Amino acid sequence: MSKPAQKRAPVVAVSAPVEGALWMIAASTCWALMSAMIRYLATDLPPVEVAFFRILFAAFIMVPHMVRNRTGIFPRTHRGLYLVRAALHAGAMLFWFSALTMMPLAPATALYFTAPFFATILAVLFLGEVVRARRWLAVAAGFAGAMLILRPGLEAPEWGAMLVLGTAITSAIGRITVRTLTRDQSPNDMVAYNFTILTPVLLVPALLVWQWPTLEMFAWLGALGIVGAVSHLFMTRAYVVAEASQIAPFDFTQLLVVAFIGYLVFGEIPDEWTIAGSVLIAAAAIYIAQREAMARKAQRAAA
Repeated sequence: MSKPAQKRAPVVAVSAPVEGALWMIAASTCWALMSAMIRYLATDLPPVEVAFFRILFAAFIMVPHMVRNRTGIFPRTHRGLYLVRAALHAGAMLFWFSALTMMPLAPATALYFTAPFFATILAVLFLGEVVRARRWLAVAAGFAGAMLILRPGLEAPEWGAMLVLGTAITSAIGRITVRTLTRDQSPNDMVAYNFTILTPVLLVPALLVWQWPTLEMFAWLGALGIVGAVSHLFMTRAYVVAEASQIAPFDFTQLLVVAFIGYLVFGEIPDEWTIAGSVLIAAAAIYIAQREAMARKAQRAAA
């Protein structure tokens, strides 16, 4: 007699929102790890040099995609916009890398999440977007959360915090350029072109303060570039499989991971003001993401 056929375990199908959430959590974890590595490396190397190596190694990761799709190393369209985006990205990176050497990881990350609030204001000013009262209230709540972390008047302003806000503003301007590019550019092509343009842009200032890294630092710099490229791919995948409103809340797992790393590696413990401000910023940013998604759906339905 033949042996009875073994039953295969049923394959559990994962819904698109769950899959998108998992990809976003993976991306957020990578970003938290990047912040810790930047903090470690930028204490011994100039921040601009760390930024250069981070982009250089990430560009190598994207080479197979560029060869497979024959994209070339420079975009064929929107070249001026790509250059503007690269300049903004370079400025945001230099602000961020410098800030991480000046203040704890958790409050720095929380303040960075004010970028959507600045992006909302810029979208009104430059894209003519209509923002209703509830989104304006969310923007105000988000900035109130930032004030809880900064506590102006109670504590002297820190250069690190000012640099993080500079990062948020330049990132917000960059988001405006991304909205234009995504109309006819694939996400992976945008990431690849951004890296290939940024590499020479950052090389020039890096050479002015160049310090040769040790072999150990080279290994960390390589890891930083790999994690950075992978985080972009994870995020892109998240937005491909699920709607932005569904995955936006999971972006804030970065706050939890970075707080854990800050405590475990650097002995940093967020105070109650940082925790309260982080919660307020996260809630406001999630609400704005939900409202923007609803507005986009309404526009598509009307088209």
